[in-house]
Amino acid sequence: MPRKDDTGTSRTRTTAKRRTLRREVPSTVGLLADAGDFAAMRGYRSFTFDHHDDYSDYLRHVDALLRSLAAQGIHTTVALFDPEEYAEFCADHDLEPDSAQTRTRFTAELSGSGAVLPYTGQPIDELVSLLVDEAVRQATWEYATTLLAGVGACADCGEDIGQASFDRASDALKRLVAGAGPGHHHFVCSVPTEAEQLVAVLHATVPFTDDADDPPPRPRIEGRDGLDFVTVLAAGLALGGAGGLVARTTTEDHRDRVHGWRLDRGRLTPLSAAAVFNAYCTDADTGDPVAPEPGVEYCPGYEVDDPGPHH
Repeated sequence: MPRKDDTGTSRTRTTAKRRTLRREVPSTVGLLADAGDFAAMRGYRSFTFDHHDDYSDYLRHVDALLRSLAAQGIHTTVALFDPEEYAEFCADHDLEPDSAQTRTRFTAELSGSGAVLPYTGQPIDELVSLLVDEAVRQATWEYATTLLAGVGACADCGEDIGQASFDRASDALKRLVAGAGPGHHHFVCSVPTEAEQLVAVLHATVPFTDDADDPPPRPRIEGRDGLDFVTVLAAGLALGGAGGLVARTTTEDHRDRVHGWRLDRGRLTPLSAAAVFNAYCTDADTGDPVAPEPGVEYCPGYEVDDPGPHH
C-alpha cells in the first residue's frame, strides 16, 4: 500500500492535471443586455442574486466571474442572452425554463449562432454596449441577406438579381476605397425598407506609400465588416428604392473630406459637393439648417457603380 504522503502527493498531482485541463476548456457566459431583460429572468425562481432587483449588482457578479475565468487562463466568450429567445428555445425543445441546466444549454448554443464576443478584459459596461452592437449588426446582415434572396430573377435575362447586386456592391466597395485614397475611411450605407432601416458601417485604412510607382497598398478592413457593408449596399441596389452612402476620410495634417452618394432606382449616383453640404448641414428630423462642422471639406462623390442590365 502507498504511504500516506505518497497518496497526498498523488492527489495533488491529479488536482494539478485537472486544473491544467480546465484551462484547455473554453467557457461561454450569457449576459443580459439591460435591466428589463434582467427583470424578465428574475421571474424564474432558480435565477437568484443577493439584490434581486438590482441590475448593476448582476453586472458586478458577471464582471467578477469573467475576471476570475481570465485569471485562470480560460478563454471565455460572452453571448447576449435574450429572455424572449430563451423562452422560445425552451418551448421548441420542450425544456423546463426555470432551470440552471436549461439556461446553460441555451447559452452553449448561443456560442455558435448568437451575438458573441471574446472577453479580453473589457469593462462590463463597454462589453454590454459591444454585444448590443454585435446583435444589431448580425440582425441587419441576416435581414439584408433575406431581402437579397427574395428579390428573384431578372424578367429580361433570368439572372439572379440578388447575386448580381451583391457582385456590383463588391465592385463598388473596391472603387470606393480606391477613390478615397490613403487615410482612414469611415463609410456609412443606409437603406430604408418596409420593416426597418438597414445601416452598415465600415472602417477601412489605406496606408500611405512614398513611391508613386509602387502598386497601391491593400486596404485594411477589420473582421467581417466588409461582408456586412456589401450585403446592405447590395440590398439597396436590388430593391431599387431610396438610400444613401457617405464616406469620410481622415488624414494627418489635412481637413477631413466627406463624399456622398444616393441610391435611386437601383443605381449608386454621386452627389455634388453642394448636395453633400446640404445633407450634412440639415437636421434629419426637423429639416432645420445645422452649422457646418469645422475642419471638414464637403466634396462631390465619384463614380463607383457599374449598373447592370436589370430593370
